[in-house]
Amino acid sequence: MSTADHIWSQLPRDYQIPANAPSFVDACSYCRRLARTHYENFSVATWFLPRHLRQHFFNVYAYCRIADDLGDESGDPAAALALLDQWEAELNACYEGDPRHPVFVALARTVRQFDIPKQAFADLLRAFRQDQTVSRYETFLDLLGYCRYSANPVGHLVLYLCGYRDSERQQLSDFTCTALQLANFWQDVSLDYQKGRIYLPLEDLRAYGVTESDIGGARNSREFRQMMRFEVERAREYFGRGLPLARSVNRELAIDIELFTRGGQEILRAIEGQDCAVLGSRPVISRRRKLSLVARAAWQKLL
Repeated sequence: MSTADHIWSQLPRDYQIPANAPSFVDACSYCRRLARTHYENFSVATWFLPRHLRQHFFNVYAYCRIADDLGDESGDPAAALALLDQWEAELNACYEGDPRHPVFVALARTVRQFDIPKQAFADLLRAFRQDQTVSRYETFLDLLGYCRYSANPVGHLVLYLCGYRDSERQQLSDFTCTALQLANFWQDVSLDYQKGRIYLPLEDLRAYGVTESDIGGARNSREFRQMMRFEVERAREYFGRGLPLARSVNRELAIDIELFTRGGQEILRAIEGQDCAVLGSRPVISRRRKLSLVARAAWQKLL
């Protein structure tokens, strides 16, 4: 058994590449099950999608979910890179017509039907590879460069599925996706540090007199909280720059965009609600507030 095959054999059985490709029906069922069991917010969002698009969204989500796990769950950068290489080999096979993994068997039809360029999928792999070798970002611009590959391609994929291919909408989507990524970073400072990563720009740590040991020791000092207020406003600005997107797409997609945008903005409010003391205490959106957001989206759909 090769090293790469050995690594794959250590993964959950559902993630492994089978010797023979499953049927298209079984592949679609696999993606649907994965999407519905791995991410509550994604399942909620699909309630508001046109029925004919749901399976395609499941297929794209399954690709993103497994790719993310391959990069994040092995605990070994060399192993993660080997896994991501094999995932990219399956992506290439998807576009060439002979994939074996159920995700790509299902995704192949989505790719053909919507004429989705491979680059959008490949860019995500670039970000996951970067996570194996880069754990600090010197400037905010450096962090935005990471978001370009870790978050923005997801928005492009959604737009392709909904029939939008123009650069103007893609740019608005980039603002929203980057804002969501930043909100998640600010929410998960302690969790990311446990993985050896700091997504807060180092230039900002220095400017506010915050040290890495403050983060490691969960010291929510006045300086740290001041810095986080600054970062929250940065993310909020990006949400604002992306708001026109919802007014330039069809109603079903607009509801989803607004749902995710409001969810991201609620994360920022949750951070502020605990005085930006995110170290050792992850800010969360209350269940009641989540239900309120979903109810509002459902009401908009009925109007």
